[in-house]
Amino acid sequence: MNIEEELQIIAAVPNGFKPMENFANRLAETYPEEQLEKTASDFYQSETYQIRMVAVFLFGKLAVKNKTIFAFMKNIVSKDTNWRVQEILAMAFDTYCKAIGYEKALPTIKEWLHSSCPNTRRAVSEGLRIWTNRPYFKNHPEIAVQLLASLRCDESDYVRKSCGNALRDISKKYPEVIVAELEDWGDSKEERQVQKLILKNGKLGDWVGGK
Repeated sequence: MNIEEELQIIAAVPNGFKPMENFANRLAETYPEEQLEKTASDFYQSETYQIRMVAVFLFGKLAVKNKTIFAFMKNIVSKDTNWRVQEILAMAFDTYCKAIGYEKALPTIKEWLHSSCPNTRRAVSEGLRIWTNRPYFKNHPEIAVQLLASLRCDESDYVRKSCGNALRDISKKYPEVIVAELEDWGDSKEERQVQKLILKNGKLGDWVGGK
């Protein structure tokens, strides 16, 4: 089966991302980086979102060695109007962080968290879930919580929901770290919304003590 035939199959996938990820992995195992760059660039020009998803998977693999592709992910892919493509951007960002090491990626994580584009900010909060299952953050859950908490008053509801869900993930293993963070929060509508998402972990109630 050639690439065009594979793309026809990919374009017909109604849900999920595994076929796109698997196709991207096969391409990465078959072709040299220079050809992959061109292939990914060509794919991203497609009007078919499933094919753009393949492109973004490839971008995540290539970005480690290619600053131009990494900047393209941050500045262009983040503006893609299809939410499914944004889900893959989050995964591609995690691929990048994993490849260079999460501790080394901290400056980049902070940079993306402060981006003016909500999809870029969300790519971080969503892409690294579950944060404390990742190397470095597993040993430093307080750092993960501090980084995520910086989004609690984000102007985007989309970003705040991701923030709350990611903090709830962490609360299951590190309730004391989450509660310590919540003690410093204010009472804004945005903070209450994020806290409500965190407290969906019913076991956290005993730690919060009615806060």
